[in-house]
Amino acid sequence: MRRLMTAVALAVLGLALGACSPPAAVVKPPSKALPPTTATAGARYVHAEVKQHQDKSGFRLLTRSTNALMSRVALADHAQHALDLQYYIFDNDATGRLVAQRLLAAADRGVRVRLLVDDINAGEAIDMFDALDTHPNIEVRLFNPFATKKPSLFSRATQFLLDAHRLNRRMHNKSFIMDGNVAIVGGRNIGDAYFDAGDTNFRDLDLIAIGPVVKQASQAFDEYWNCDAAYPVKAFSGKHAGHYDLARLRVDLAHDARVFAQSDYAQATLDELPNGASADRPGKWFWGPATLVTDQPEKIETGHDQPQLRIGPDVKALTDGAQRELLLISPYFIPGDNGTQYLAALAARGVTVKVLTNSLASNDEPAVFSGYSRYRRALLEGGVQLYELRPAAGAAQPATAHGTSSGVSLHAKAIVVDRQQVFIGSMNMDARSKLLNTEMGLIVDCPPLAAAVTQFFDTATLPASAWHVTLKTDGGAMQWQASDNGKPVSYDRDPGATTQRRIEVQMLKLLPLESLL
Repeated sequence: MRRLMTAVALAVLGLALGACSPPAAVVKPPSKALPPTTATAGARYVHAEVKQHQDKSGFRLLTRSTNALMSRVALADHAQHALDLQYYIFDNDATGRLVAQRLLAAADRGVRVRLLVDDINAGEAIDMFDALDTHPNIEVRLFNPFATKKPSLFSRATQFLLDAHRLNRRMHNKSFIMDGNVAIVGGRNIGDAYFDAGDTNFRDLDLIAIGPVVKQASQAFDEYWNCDAAYPVKAFSGKHAGHYDLARLRVDLAHDARVFAQSDYAQATLDELPNGASADRPGKWFWGPATLVTDQPEKIETGHDQPQLRIGPDVKALTDGAQRELLLISPYFIPGDNGTQYLAALAARGVTVKVLTNSLASNDEPAVFSGYSRYRRALLEGGVQLYELRPAAGAAQPATAHGTSSGVSLHAKAIVVDRQQVFIGSMNMDARSKLLNTEMGLIVDCPPLAAAVTQFFDTATLPASAWHVTLKTDGGAMQWQASDNGKPVSYDRDPGATTQRRIEVQMLKLLPLESLL
């Protein structure tokens, strides 16, 4: 028995050691964004709008999850030339398969589709990606992949253990670009949780963009698409999908799309958006000078911080300019000692600093919350105002397929400076976003857009929606203030969380995890 166990251990070790590198290098033809279209009705509308606002870009804020989903569907349906998608997560669920079905339909019309997805969560969708890649007009690439196409949980854990420096660095970017004319950039991935179609739903923000900033988004996509860390889905050894698999996927996706169209979610969407999604109709745009900021893909290869590769300096330059008010929205908020001191210094010179993040009850990552909770008191003592989103467990959510939600969690990442400038993107305010993941976002100088994001903040921080964390005047203990049914309530410890969750967070505080969160 001992000899057998030794042989098994050696076999596992040999497998692990042979699987701690990415797939072997393959021939990967480079490609670039196609020139913006001008001949379609949609293109003519966009170019006419942009022409009236020289050197400015136009934006629409996507706050409603249903609008965010249907705007992506509308862009896919209107595409005549090219679709470029870059996502951290692209789930193989109802909304993910709906988007995939519209991408396939676009490819059938002759549209070139390029899909770049981070590999960390691609396992459940990898067969769908492989089949889509069989289409002559669709190419799928995986960013920083595991060594095998569909690793088991044990294989993933082993590879991660042996190649942690590489595999712990992920592409967190999110963009959806249509015909070089319209882009969606923001915090949402592709999946039910991001569009209010599941049991747990995220509150998030995206921007639809037209104008010069779309070209910047296309250039950023090309940098990632052609970088060394992006591998064709067919680069893995073993069996791959063929024409039969694509034909079967086509039938399955069409069936799922019909089922989705008959769902309560689809009916609620029609009720909410009777004239179509924001990307499907003319209307008012927010206009202003804008810059797309993005980490360089080489960021994942560095052994130490190289500020020139990341967007942190651009974002800090934005917040440095705050004179009156700084609003921060971040689901994962771990400022660290330096960040805490920085925000306290802003407050000390008269800037009103407000932060909206997840509460212990709404946070889906206890380890992340443990990191945030280390700095909570110091932030309050430094004059920073803290709001923590309530989960609203069991509350009816608009357009959810199941009618109720098991909880609401914050997923938006945004900054508003002096109600003048706005950042919306994928970047959390934590060490992982700063040093490990690649991130992107839009910086826009536009008071009306800033007012719209401020309204999102103000609504989310109402006493019925968030707990306002403060310090008591007698002794300085923390308290959580809110309202239930219009009546003020106050708690002396993190409300809405189970004892087990509180104990878990306290134990996690003892571990040196902050640099990994």
